[in-house]
Amino acid sequence: MAVNTKIALVTGGSRGLGKNMAIAIAKKGIDVIITYNSKKEEADAVVKEIESLGQKAASLQLNVAESGTFDGFFTNVSDVLQSIFKTNKFDFLVNNAGIGIHNSFVGTTEAEFDQLTNIQFKGPFFLTQKALNVMNDGGGIVNISTGLARFSFPGYAAYASMKGAIETLTKYQAKELGARKIRANVVAPGAIETDFGGGVVRDNEQMNQQIASVTALGRVGLPDDIGSVVAFLCTEEARWVNAQRIEVSGGMML
Repeated sequence: MAVNTKIALVTGGSRGLGKNMAIAIAKKGIDVIITYNSKKEEADAVVKEIESLGQKAASLQLNVAESGTFDGFFTNVSDVLQSIFKTNKFDFLVNNAGIGIHNSFVGTTEAEFDQLTNIQFKGPFFLTQKALNVMNDGGGIVNISTGLARFSFPGYAAYASMKGAIETLTKYQAKELGARKIRANVVAPGAIETDFGGGVVRDNEQMNQQIASVTALGRVGLPDDIGSVVAFLCTEEARWVNAQRIEVSGGMML
């Protein structure tokens, strides 16, 4: 393996879209560190799958809602960079970890709002800030948003608002980190069949059909539709893509 192999850090990489992103990135010849919140066994299985593709991989525990743990987390990142990857910095940060809370604007509680803020906005804000100390110049940040920041489905007022904030933040990251040649982009999935939000898109046939009916390509998205786009943004081919919102929704709500 080439000495200058790039390394990506994918938060929430043990399952769902994050797992798909991590594997797609590895298929591009990039080494991967994934984080998990509680499912260590699932994370270890993803590590093994990445290693089977010929890339180095590691998993670390991280709760993105607890910003006070970020300094300790990056101490752990530095340790695995030295021990497993034989380097001291990584190249790409994918802010994927998140949850979905489905509740009306009127019904959203302050506790739900605060939880979403901590996980979907405050977490990525300060995690990225601290990550810059161990990121190489010339790398990139991929923030994950949602189609719901462009169109509206009832029940996602708080969630989509946090993602709107992430989209604005991404432009500022691109602007302010340009001197280090660090790019920042947004990938905004449409509705995807995963266990996200209790698996509602995957398991509720009526919801699935409704979404398919308002999607130009006539179906609901799958994890494989998303990971490859994130992986592309971690390659040299995407070197001139910066401060962009790339919606990957099959043409929802056009």
